[in-house]
Amino acid sequence: MTSPPVVVAVDVGGTEIKAALVRGLAEPTVLRELRRATPKRASGTETADAVVAEVTGIVAELSTELGSGERPDAVGVVVPGIVDDDRRIGVFSANLGWRDYPFGEALAARIPGPLAFGHDVRAGGLAEARLGAGQGFDDLVVLPIGTGIAGALIIGGRPHSGGGYAGEIGHLVIADGPECACGQRGCLELIASSSAVARRYTERTGRPVAGAADVAAFLRDGDPEAKLVWDDAVNALARAITHLATLFAPQAVVLGGGLAMAGELLTAPLEKRLDELITIQRLPELRRAALGDRAGCLGAALMAIEEGR
Repeated sequence: MTSPPVVVAVDVGGTEIKAALVRGLAEPTVLRELRRATPKRASGTETADAVVAEVTGIVAELSTELGSGERPDAVGVVVPGIVDDDRRIGVFSANLGWRDYPFGEALAARIPGPLAFGHDVRAGGLAEARLGAGQGFDDLVVLPIGTGIAGALIIGGRPHSGGGYAGEIGHLVIADGPECACGQRGCLELIASSSAVARRYTERTGRPVAGAADVAAFLRDGDPEAKLVWDDAVNALARAITHLATLFAPQAVVLGGGLAMAGELLTAPLEKRLDELITIQRLPELRRAALGDRAGCLGAALMAIEEGR
């Protein structure tokens, strides 16, 4: 009987790197986890070089769990920004500054054996689709709502990359509004991201808040300004999901990130608004993400397992 594969999975984030040694495919078992601060340097290329060095060290450290001279069956690494999975290039990261960095080549030169490389949000979407809240659906959107809004489009059970450009849902133009860093005006993430909800509440009231969770608490207490900001976010999300339903008719939308932590406070009005907006489109089922901040790492593990076959 063939033993289940053991892989190292690494999820590089804007502030933190999460990594795990994982065994198995259908029901992955996490043997060990570790976290490190994401290194940042004076330039994007220097930062990317430092990330490669940090990932190499992490892989070596986790591999020691396998015994002397042993190594994992494969390694999976995912990074943020615009990522060309096929060419294994980090096209652009706004937070970490790199452009057209050849991660696949740089990592393969340091890490022996099969190597999978890809995008953090698409990897998280893959994990939610196969292991989490998206199980049972072939076509879905996994939509983390945090500081920004990105999405994983799962079509026919597999993430759709579009050369690295697919899934920038936060930059759907929803309404006339302030200028976004992308160069457009009125982008979804300027209205409905967790950071936008907090910022817009403070702008309206002059009352500083730590995040969207504070606004949700004020909403529960009946704060009318919190309700206005929250309703704007819900309406913007509903319009964005309607666009997605029109374009490729997902069976489900899995909501993650900070805003989804509000639970029914978000999903109940969002379902109501979708009922009002959806006409000829298929109405997607709304679900809350199940894997939390481990989704990217688990997705990297699934990618590594497939690469090592």
